[in-house]
Amino acid sequence: PMYRLVCKVQNYAWGKVGLESEVAKLKEAAEPGSTDAAAPYAEYWFGTHPNGPSSIVVPGEGGAEEVVPLQDWLKAHPEELGGERVIALCEGDAALPYLFKVLSIGKALSIQAHPAKERASILHAERPDVYKDGNHKPEMTCALTPMDAMCGFRAAGEIAANLAAVPELRAMCGEEAAAAFEAAADGDGASAALKALFTSYMTCSADVVAAQSAALAARLSAAEEAGALSETDAHALRLTREYPGDVGVVAPYVLNCVTLSPGDGLFLAANEPHAYMSGDCFEIMACSDNVVRAGLTPKLRDTDTLCDILTYRMGDPDVVPGDDVDACLRNYIVPVPEFQLQRVTVPAGGEYALPAPPSAAIIVVYAAGE
Repeated sequence: PMYRLVCKVQNYAWGKVGLESEVAKLKEAAEPGSTDAAAPYAEYWFGTHPNGPSSIVVPGEGGAEEVVPLQDWLKAHPEELGGERVIALCEGDAALPYLFKVLSIGKALSIQAHPAKERASILHAERPDVYKDGNHKPEMTCALTPMDAMCGFRAAGEIAANLAAVPELRAMCGEEAAAAFEAAADGDGASAALKALFTSYMTCSADVVAAQSAALAARLSAAEEAGALSETDAHALRLTREYPGDVGVVAPYVLNCVTLSPGDGLFLAANEPHAYMSGDCFEIMACSDNVVRAGLTPKLRDTDTLCDILTYRMGDPDVVPGDDVDACLRNYIVPVPEFQLQRVTVPAGGEYALPAPPSAAIIVVYAAGE
């Protein structure tokens, strides 16, 4: 059977405003008259996570519809989850092992990573007010509209070239850490040198950050007027305008910048730095809301933890184009057991028989361009 869900919107400040947001459009389609033209609509949550739990619409007494918390309903009907394997993923709890979202990004999200399960458990035990659960949070993103993101560290040679070409980056990293990385970039010590470089950069003094971010904004604004901006420069300039005076404005010179076309996927493993910059996407993850942040945010920053947990793997981001099963169905295969994403594209007036899922699935119907 299929059931309708009533789901939670998150009005974070970085969301697109009003019906410019795909989140708001979906919310309005589900609940006409429920949106505010002046409010940001950042995320639409589908699942059982306590920070944004969904409800389910089921038949009630006398044939009337009844809206009940999805978590409660699943506890009463655990057979609907798809078996003991699914329940085991939630450590015996009758809940969804994944959280599904739609995101509409009006300005960049924080530079962040999600801890692996062992570290997540420690963080939750030590700081439950900040890290609300002990689960890991691998993620899969699929672009709805053209989407810009930062993901993972650039190749060592690219970072070294940017240290030489971008004076503001070098100043925020510090000369000692920059020179050490340049010396190690081609050898076995590159990862350790990158950790030292990134930590020095992220812990740069407030005075240096203020001076160098202002210098970067002025230099890139002049380059923009002259028509001499590179794509990476354009990302950095946008960040100086969205987050003036923030340490994160030079991050595009250290992290990979990727533009996803609609339908492109991006897998984000634990302990990999990333930040979405613009666009709209579907996102699915293990059921967690653990985020370690260190830049481009007014929220709590845990810089020491972020710098400690990262893998410092360098190279191309893990873009996942998906595997076409047939003319309509595309699978996005990921190396985690909690979730799989499928995208079904049906032409106007067409029909498609969805394959039966092996466990409880959430289906979002999205009409492109509406």
